Amino acid sequence: MPIDILMPALSPTMEKGNLARWLKKEGDKIKPGDVLAEIETDKATMEVEAVVEGVLVKIVVPEGTADVPVDDVIGLITGEGEDAKSVASRPSPVREKTLDAPPAAPNTPAVAPRTPNGESGPRIFASPLARRIAMESGLDLASITGSGPHGRIIERDVKAALAHGPAAVPAQDTKAPSVPLPTPPDELTRKNFAPDSFEEIPHDSMRKTIARRLVEASRTIPHFYLTADGNLDALMSLREAINAAAPKDKEGKPAYKISVNDFIVKALALALIRIPDANVTWTETAMLKHKHADIGVAVAIPGGLITPIVRAAETKSLSVISSEMKDFSSRARARKLRPEEYQGGSSAVSNLGMFGTKSFSAIINPPQATILAVGAAEPRVVVKGGASVVATLLSVTLSCDHRAVDGVLGAKLLAAFKDLLEQPAGMLA
Repeated sequence: MPIDILMPALSPTMEKGNLARWLKKEGDKIKPGDVLAEIETDKATMEVEAVVEGVLVKIVVPEGTADVPVDDVIGLITGEGEDAKSVASRPSPVREKTLDAPPAAPNTPAVAPRTPNGESGPRIFASPLARRIAMESGLDLASITGSGPHGRIIERDVKAALAHGPAAVPAQDTKAPSVPLPTPPDELTRKNFAPDSFEEIPHDSMRKTIARRLVEASRTIPHFYLTADGNLDALMSLREAINAAAPKDKEGKPAYKISVNDFIVKALALALIRIPDANVTWTETAMLKHKHADIGVAVAIPGGLITPIVRAAETKSLSVISSEMKDFSSRARARKLRPEEYQGGSSAVSNLGMFGTKSFSAIINPPQATILAVGAAEPRVVVKGGASVVATLLSVTLSCDHRAVDGVLGAKLLAAFKDLLEQPAGMLA
């Protein structure tokens, strides 16, 4: 039997990807470790490596194909002793469609699709991964309501059914009378504008994923917000001294240049270690209390944003954090980050201060329980020792998941962060 090359799942949430290009052509000999193709996800471009030896005899999905479902066959490799010509000539597998099937051609008798138990019935739309998990678990897909596009059953629907029992996920009513679909919301929106007054720019996979995750986060996470102002005068002086003392190379360039954001990442990480009950992730069955503070940092890239994570940031020096963030930012813009570099995390920093934004509130990025929104540092008049003086103040807003972090706990975390910000020498200990 030939060996199938499948569209890989490059992250737990990935359902489909774009096959950017093939790096091997039909007829090429393959050995384990060879890079076969490049796959684009909503966040990054990843490489597919061969795990067996053979010959790439057929490319099933051509390069440039978008929205290829996970586990679809994208190519074929001959097995040991197999006739390559016979494999190459066999018909390509038909990719499952994710939208409603087109109507049958005239004068062609319609064939009712089969349900999982073999009886005739309505077609069940499900991703290949969802079908596989359901089959292995003996779960009837007909008992699950899909949450994917057009009601498609996806991995999380099957896992939810397995966790809570089929009764917890109501089956679709297949006997309900057919009702004409309403006008799509997009069409209603377009009718508000003159036909030639706008340009339509289709959403790419990154923008679709950002929209889906933010809607999900805003609907399912009970947010509350805490705001504080921090005095940056001591931090700015320390930053200047550290940068001035940085070693220089032969060309006179400093080995590093610490930014205010590097201090903020370090301060948030240390604050989470000081207030360990806030360094958590909510799950339905237990609270995950983390041993290290992994801090995500929002990075703007063309078409959206991504949040690479500084792992165990409380253990790293400011220069190491600075170096990691420069590397992350560069590779993020080239979409070369690996999934493990932007998934997970304890908390996150979103900094819009460089654009002059004074303050804002950020939406939490699951599975994190908090996110710190950072505004612009600016001189303000404050009262000190009974006299008015000018100080450099920074406004920050901490968004908290109320399921995991209560009001007092969030306030303690923000107070610990402010203390570190205003006494930055503590970060160097």
